Formats: sequence, structure tokens, C-alpha cells
Amino acid sequence: MNWPLLCRLLGLLGMLVGGSMVFSLPWAFPACGQTETFEARGFQALVASIVCSLACGGVLYTIGRRERSSILRKEALAVVGLSWILAGILGSLPYLFSGTERSPGVPMTVADALFESVSGFTTTGASVLNQLEAPDPEAATAAPATEGLPADQPRKLIPRCVLFWRCFTHWLGGMGIIVLFVAILGQLGAGGKALMKREVPGPINESVRPRVRDTAVTMWSIYVALTVLLTIILYAEGMTFYDALCHTFGTLATGGFSTRNASLGYYGSPVIELTIVVFMVIAGTNFALYYIVLRSQHSGRQSPLRARLAPLTGDPEYRVYLGILLVSTLLLTASLYRNELYPDVLTCLRHGGFIAVSIMTTTGFGTEDFHEWTEFSKGLLLMLMFVGGCAGSTGGGVKVIRFILFQKVIRLEIEQAFRPNVIRPLRIFGRTLPGSMRHEVVVYFSLVLFIAVFSWVLLAAIEPDAAWDREGHSRAEKLLDSASAVASCLNNIGPGLGILGPHSNYSGFTSAGKLLLTLLMLLGRLELFAILALFVPSFWRTQ
Repeated sequence: MNWPLLCRLLGLLGMLVGGSMVFSLPWAFPACGQTETFEARGFQALVASIVCSLACGGVLYTIGRRERSSILRKEALAVVGLSWILAGILGSLPYLFSGTERSPGVPMTVADALFESVSGFTTTGASVLNQLEAPDPEAATAAPATEGLPADQPRKLIPRCVLFWRCFTHWLGGMGIIVLFVAILGQLGAGGKALMKREVPGPINESVRPRVRDTAVTMWSIYVALTVLLTIILYAEGMTFYDALCHTFGTLATGGFSTRNASLGYYGSPVIELTIVVFMVIAGTNFALYYIVLRSQHSGRQSPLRARLAPLTGDPEYRVYLGILLVSTLLLTASLYRNELYPDVLTCLRHGGFIAVSIMTTTGFGTEDFHEWTEFSKGLLLMLMFVGGCAGSTGGGVKVIRFILFQKVIRLEIEQAFRPNVIRPLRIFGRTLPGSMRHEVVVYFSLVLFIAVFSWVLLAAIEPDAAWDREGHSRAEKLLDSASAVASCLNNIGPGLGILGPHSNYSGFTSAGKLLLTLLMLLGRLELFAILALFVPSFWRTQ
């Protein structure tokens, strides 16, 4: 392992994370004139976090500043895995320094802050915070006064600028902090491709990859443009600029953090929900396809719009992705209407469609408590958690393309059972894939299954049975709730079933349970290998 090179790159990434916290500072400015106010405490916490992050990054960079070797496969794996861990640690500092409270009178622990930070960067959207905004005035008088506020003013548990940082971590992690790193630093050469391949893995069509820095810059340019567009639309539809920006971060990163206790259900607006659905579908699509669409040439035999959209509509993964969303929406709508959970078909379609898109794209925004839906609906949502978005998107999950490949592999194996002499190649995107791809797909599915089952049993062993009695649930639901927590965190969803429904959170888990789920979030975001390699002793040897 090239330790000086590793330190230099980690140092640069640490300083990048610290510098990105600057964008959260303006949201505390209105309160900064009074140094004792709650919001000013958040400002001071962010400044302290920036200083610590820059200092940490500066020390690491200084250690390896003279190292200019090429980034090889081993270093690329180490940089990507350790960068996300470092980002999670540094990102947790604003919560700890500001004294953010998980519940009234209960400050966040180190495990809480790390869980919240990693959940943000990995775009999981799982949270331990029970209150994001001040409660209703009628309930405020029963709560103790916050320092510097009148006794009759609602108590806030998280400063506004820290809440913005919480949402901003989504945006940074959505397209990828390594992709941003490569876009900013173009001198990495072939090493940049190695880094990006480890952060955005998966069987993506190689023909859509131009030079690596051009790819990074283009993907982030599209990402920024969509961010500006959605923010303007949500602001025009009635959100405040602050809320529009924060919900845009959660939508395009398929993260799901909100500034409201009731998430998007707070607005009760079908127009806002429809807008979010459209952009969640966009975010769950391979961003490389958008690059091709922008560069596609007009053919005289086709209409300009049809010719430009041909690479998108002709992509097999995209078609299957839309097909799964459509079928899931119709099934949920039929189930909700058949069981009379909503008064009419349109309402069932509104809520069923929103939740189907939110879960499959791994966004996790909530409008309704789907824990109260039918068992079939909950089972279908649990399946969608594992599907996820397209490869090259900001969505999590196993990815649609892997399910397509897995289906092809299974079909080929079945045919070989009765035609052992027939050898057919594995084809997709109009080309033949190497034989190793069959092995990689099977190994990935096997690893996901093993990690999910092992973590499910381990989490059930860690968490005390009495916790379910306190939550008002029976102990018989513990296994299902634990499985839901593992599936949600491993696939970067956020909400789950039972005690983890869209109106609940992960605050009831023990510190050990939260750390396990934090590890699962990292495994899911980096698709296993960049994190698993860190636990292999031979990985760290020089030779």
C-alpha cells in the first residue's frame, strides 16, 4: 500500500468536505448578531467543524504532499472506502459541536451523529432525529424554553444552518464526492478513472464513457442544472426558498431528508408530489444517458425530439426501470382501492405511485404511513427496496441492470441443463459481455443475500426484545422490523416497515445497532467491495 499517496488524497478530500460546509453558514446569518442564540450556536459549530476538517485534511496532505505516484487498483479501493468513512466522521462534527438534540433534552451521541452523517452522504435518509421543526404553538408551552428564547416560543432541537448541512450532505453524496473530486482535480490521469470506477461501479455501458474528467464534469453539470431547475419549480409551487433547496437536494440525490417532521406530507399538495415524482424518476436514471442525449445528432429521417431521445428510450435498462415502476404503481393502486384505504381511485394512484417511485429510486420521501397498508403492499415495497435505480444514477439498491443480467444468466443456466453442449454468450447493450461478467453478477447477488441475512440475525441479537414493548409493538414484529432496517440501510432507502415507517425513525436502536446499520449504508452506497476490502489483512500489505 502506498501510504503517502493515500494520505495526500485523503487530505485533499478532507479539505473538500470542510470547504463544502461553508455553504451552510449563510443560513445562520440572521441570528448571528446575538451570540447567545440557538442559531448562533449552530454557526459557531459549523465554523469549528470547518477548522477541524481543514486541519485534519491539511495534516494528511502534508504527510504525502511529495508523493506523485500513479493510483493503482489497490490505492483506488482504499481511497474510495476510507474517503467515505472520513467524510462521515467529519460530517458528524456539526451535530456534536452544536449540541443538536435527538429528542427534547437528549443530545446526540457520537453514534447518533455518525449515523446521521453517513446516512446523509450515502443518500440513505435514515434519521435518529425525532423533531426537525418547532412543534405547534399549543404544544410549545409544555416544552422547556430554549436558551435565549421566550418560554412560550416553540423549542427547536437542531439549528437551521446545521439542518441545511444535513440536507447538503445528500447533494454531495448523490453524484459522489469522488466524482466531484475528479471533476475539480483533473491531474489525476488514469487514476481518476480507477477512483470513479470504484465509486460508481456496476456493469455500465462503456461506450457512454468519454475521458474521465470530462465525464465527471459533465455529470456534475447536469446535476447542478437539474438542481437549479427543481429548486425554481418547487419555489414557484409554494415552498420557501430554503425548503425548496433542501427538498431538491433530497430528491436529486434520492436521499429523502426533509426539513419537516411530516416530510412532504406536510404540504399535502398533489402538484408538489407530482413534481417530486418526475424528478425522482429522472434521478434514478443513468446520468450517462443524459450526456448522450445532449450530444446526439439530429437525423433527417426522424423528428428532432425523437432523434435526441432515442438513446434514452432505446436503452434496455431504462425501459425495464420504467416498466417496473409502472407495474408496481398499478399493483399498489389496485391493492389500496380493493381494500378501501382511500376514497377513490385517483387518491389511491396518487399515494401508491408516489411511494412506489420513492422506494424503488431509494429516495424515501413519505406522504403516507404505508405501515398501515395491506400486507401485500408492504411485501411489494420490501421487494422494491432491493431493486433500486439504474446503474450510473444517484439511486441505491442492487440496480436494475444487475437484475436484467441475473435473469439472463439464470436463463442460460437452465438451457444448459438440457442442452449442455450449447454455449451462448451473455449479451446486452448490443454487445457480448465477457464470461467473467456471469461470475461477477452471481457473486454480487450472493454477497448481498449473505450480508443481508447475517446482518438481520446480528441486529436481532444486538437489540433487546424489551425495546419493542416500549415502542408499542409486539416482540413478534422484531424480526420483520430488523429485516426492514437491514434492507433499508443496505439499499440506501431510509424508511422501513413497522417501527421504522415514514413517520418513525432509528432513534430507538442501541448504539451498537446504529453502528452496524451505518456500516451497511456504506456497503450499499459503495456496492460492497470498496468497504469489504478494508477488512482483509492482506489488502494492506506492501507486496
